[in-house]
Amino acid sequence: MTGSIEIDLVSDTATKPSPGMLAAMLAAEVGDEQRDEDPSVLALNARVADLLGLEAALFLPSGTMCNQIAFLVHCRLGDEIIAAESAHVFGSEGAGASALAGAQFRLIDTEDGIFSAAQAAAAIRAPRHRSPRSRVIAVEQTANRGGGSVWPTQTLGEIAAVAHANGLAAHMDGARLPNAAVASGTAMAAHVRGFDSAWIDLSKGLGCPVGGVLAGSRGFIEEAWSWKHRLGGAMRQAGFLAAAGLYALDHNVARLAQDHDNARAFGALVANSPGVSVFPREIATNIVFLDVSGSSLDAHEIAARLRTHGIRLGVESATRMRAVTHLDVSAEQAVRAGTLLARILEEAGPRQA
Repeated sequence: MTGSIEIDLVSDTATKPSPGMLAAMLAAEVGDEQRDEDPSVLALNARVADLLGLEAALFLPSGTMCNQIAFLVHCRLGDEIIAAESAHVFGSEGAGASALAGAQFRLIDTEDGIFSAAQAAAAIRAPRHRSPRSRVIAVEQTANRGGGSVWPTQTLGEIAAVAHANGLAAHMDGARLPNAAVASGTAMAAHVRGFDSAWIDLSKGLGCPVGGVLAGSRGFIEEAWSWKHRLGGAMRQAGFLAAAGLYALDHNVARLAQDHDNARAFGALVANSPGVSVFPREIATNIVFLDVSGSSLDAHEIAARLRTHGIRLGVESATRMRAVTHLDVSAEQAVRAGTLLARILEEAGPRQA
């Protein structure tokens, strides 16, 4: 069934290695990464630590493992993590923070996944023996469920300052941090400044098949190494995968701007269709949500009609869909998908009262 998909907008995780990336992987120099003997992994770790302005980094199999190891290092049993209600760490990681770190969440309601330093400060609990200990403030850059919204660097710095003033750690889920850096024209290190831990995903817009890189202080990464072993994250001759990351950082960061342009083009084509509204109104990066509650077709029916034309969109619920652009979707394909979706919605018409 996957082979019938020509334009895959379900997620930027749909990307496949390009010929250039595959060549870099085949040419990689490798060793045992668990013994610090894989030169490609060591180079990738050093590169990401430098990009994020942090002391050290650790190559891991997935972004979810990056988040969960960060919480395992920062938290003790019964601690509390402050995050947006729509955050990936809360709703899309199998309750990992509670299952693994024994930590619970204190959630902040937001419109676009972004909260202020004042909201974060208000969520910090006063120390009491009978209360959970507020331990981490976690942000997601970009905010996925916020429509790929970009946290302003000033807000991020203020949140890190609030965390530290109250004895908390500041953690950044940087799954799409490269998108935020390109969209804002600001280096990744400027977004991470003041944070105790942060990571970037290699397998989304950067186009790699596997992996994320978690960064922090040398002491933090030393503790993270122990959790990597405990969780089965040893990858041995992982240089073949790390080489893909190095290639992506050389070739696939600046081009993320094309994905953002394609998302805006797609959104503009469907924005005036009957029965649909586009979120966010001002598309910042590569994520577009569609509310189709006003259409006579539900999201599953719309998705099925698109699939007959080789186009796949994500279905969040009966009334909500998501489109994510990436390096395997060209400008022409984004326009084709948006044009066809608009036609389907036009032919279906609005839901009758």
